[in-house]
Amino acid sequence: MALAGILTEAEIAAGLQSCQAADSFDYKTFFVKVGLNSKSKDQLVQVFGILDQDRSGFIEEDELKLFLQNFSASARALTDAETKAFLAAGDSDGDGKIGVDEFQALVKS
Repeated sequence: MALAGILTEAEIAAGLQSCQAADSFDYKTFFVKVGLNSKSKDQLVQVFGILDQDRSGFIEEDELKLFLQNFSASARALTDAETKAFLAAGDSDGDGKIGVDEFQALVKS
């Protein structure tokens, strides 16, 4: 997995541990636990590229739903409520998707 070059297995495990139960995902907690909030702008651009699975230049709602599975194939999908809250938090321009600048701002928030 490409994220392994940016995050350690322990960081990924800690992040996933924090949100195993349905409706327990909190993006701020997750970003801190996996250490994304302390990564460089270039590293966040790399992470964004992994999360943007269709290479559209944006992370859309369907990609957000499967967000955790980018960190571990066995991770759960986000619930609809978690997905919508995550999207609302990151979509600062209201276009219904998260661009790379919005992603960086969200991670650092």
